[in-house]
Amino acid sequence: MLAKTFSAAVIGIDAYSVEIEVNVTGTGANVPESMVSIVGLPDAAVKESRDRVRSAILSSGMVPPRGSTVVNLAPADLRKEGAAFDLGIALGMLAASGSIPKEPLAVAAVLGELALDGTVRPVRGALPIAARLAENGGLEALLVPTANAEEAALGAGESLPVYPVANLRDAIDQISRGYGQPCRASIAEYQAGLQENIPDFADVKGQKMARRALEIAAAGGHNCLMIGPPGTGKSMLAMRLPGILPPMNRAETLETSRIHSVLGLLSSGQPLLNRRPFRAPHHTISDVGLIGGGRDPHPGEISLAHNGVLFLDELPEFKRNVLEVLRQPLENGWITVSRASGNCTFPARFILCAAMNPCPCGRGEYELGCTCRPEEKRRYRKKISGPLLDRIDLQVEVRQLSEAELLAAPDGESSAVIRERVIAARRLQEERLGRRKLYCNAQLTSRDLQEFCRLSSGGQMLMRQAIARFKLSPRAYDRILKVARTIADLAGSASLQEEHIFEAINYRRGED
Repeated sequence: MLAKTFSAAVIGIDAYSVEIEVNVTGTGANVPESMVSIVGLPDAAVKESRDRVRSAILSSGMVPPRGSTVVNLAPADLRKEGAAFDLGIALGMLAASGSIPKEPLAVAAVLGELALDGTVRPVRGALPIAARLAENGGLEALLVPTANAEEAALGAGESLPVYPVANLRDAIDQISRGYGQPCRASIAEYQAGLQENIPDFADVKGQKMARRALEIAAAGGHNCLMIGPPGTGKSMLAMRLPGILPPMNRAETLETSRIHSVLGLLSSGQPLLNRRPFRAPHHTISDVGLIGGGRDPHPGEISLAHNGVLFLDELPEFKRNVLEVLRQPLENGWITVSRASGNCTFPARFILCAAMNPCPCGRGEYELGCTCRPEEKRRYRKKISGPLLDRIDLQVEVRQLSEAELLAAPDGESSAVIRERVIAARRLQEERLGRRKLYCNAQLTSRDLQEFCRLSSGGQMLMRQAIARFKLSPRAYDRILKVARTIADLAGSASLQEEHIFEAINYRRGED
């Protein structure tokens, strides 16, 4: 007898509907049990489900079907990975043998890994899976592990009821006797407390120029590089950058949470990210760990930082090939990973915040005890390629604090005050760029710069001097204009003034 239900597979960060067909033949009380055959391009974890499913069925007080059982996961040319099909296969086998009704199962989707005692364990990717199944339509119920219920409900919305199941027996009862109460979840509920427990700029002593640079970075979505001796507060400043970014909107929240869901980084108590991510990988990370990849491509750190901040401390210590792979995502906001099995595109629009010492010894100045020769300093800086530096809009020196600054109490503005200015500047950018589907100045194209960043005669003179002194590339020139536009937005100015351009030029001195 044939039975079917539905589930889903995840490739990259996208989910695809999978139909689970189960056919049991040669049944009867005197027929011995036979091997279960699973077809449809399953990986090792899916093939092993036959043993988990059999033990779970017995532990739930049911009898596994006798005879020949064939499980087909369609479409057959789509690779199936992981143990998320366990629950669907178990229910399909019971329906095909007549132990539970087939009709309710045929209009339901099922997701969950089975333990040997029948417990349903959580799975990865419940958020994108629920969203895709709800988008496809035609289903009346989605059964998921209890730990994934809120996450799935947020993805499914109102169009597909989500029912949590704790074990196989619970799922059998719901299919046989009717569903219980569906799980309800609201995005607004989980977006509360956005800025709680985030380090505050009010704790920072001195470093006015660095704080100003990070405010500009947050307001315009610009990348930033801080250069200074150890212990001057570079990491401390970077950790406070997410706290002055605008809260994520609904689309950003779902998109960012989907990436974390695929990697199993969402907890049952927090099914959505309610704040912008901050990722700080160690300098020993590989290029695959940073941008994503592997045999079966998965997102890397730059995608986990999507809509947030990627902090690279000790930038010259990263391997050259690792840093160079950042060039495409910094320019485009996405990364495509190509493998023999196909291509996966991951979103990767983030603010790059990097930090480095001024020289190998770290002190940078003779007065601080620096013993590095000029050629050693140049060689150290050359570890960061020119094309990568071109993509970093703001390059600011973080100096050693004076004795008076160290002894004084912090006197800077709080993150809440700075964040209000950032939100106001972002609002101006949205009004200006909304019809172009852009949301910040860092995304401006060359054509946009001609329209929104027109220079006065004084501004043109300043730019000519900067080009001659710093030997600016066309990309660096464009990025100075973008930063100047953000500075003008923070000042509430409709046009670029000479002081805005002058300040923006000051943040390119790291290339001198």
